[in-house]
Amino acid sequence: MKTMSVLCFALSAALLTATPALAEGVKVENAWVRATAPGQKVAGGFMDLTADADMVLTGGSSPVSRGFELHFMRMENGVMEMRPMKEIPLPKGKTVSLEPGALHVMFIGLKGQIKTGDKVPVKLTIKGKDGKETLLELTAEARQAGGSQY
Repeated sequence: MKTMSVLCFALSAALLTATPALAEGVKVENAWVRATAPGQKVAGGFMDLTADADMVLTGGSSPVSRGFELHFMRMENGVMEMRPMKEIPLPKGKTVSLEPGALHVMFIGLKGQIKTGDKVPVKLTIKGKDGKETLLELTAEARQAGGSQY
């Protein structure tokens, strides 16, 4: 019986840690940050966001960087276009993917190298239709990925 209690506790703990971040009606899944080379000053962050009401991602922060920006990127005719954005709309019920080569967040002015496997704390600022802002705290795992090293 004691073994069963320990097993149930371990299973419960595993399920809790595997649950996506959720706050004020926004679910965050698949959050990750691109690992960096020594001395690199920026890194991209990626995730899937699903809101249960019309909301807007307006910014964020992380202790690993001095700045945090929302960005849009695309390749057109062999030329990369990347620009900061003031906000990213989160339409009700639609998953918005922040991914390499598209919408993403940027960690600007890194305070140190982000190594594969590091756990990066992130706070996202979400604004509801009523104008109320909420902080959504999550942890993104650093990993390597092919392509550019923004």
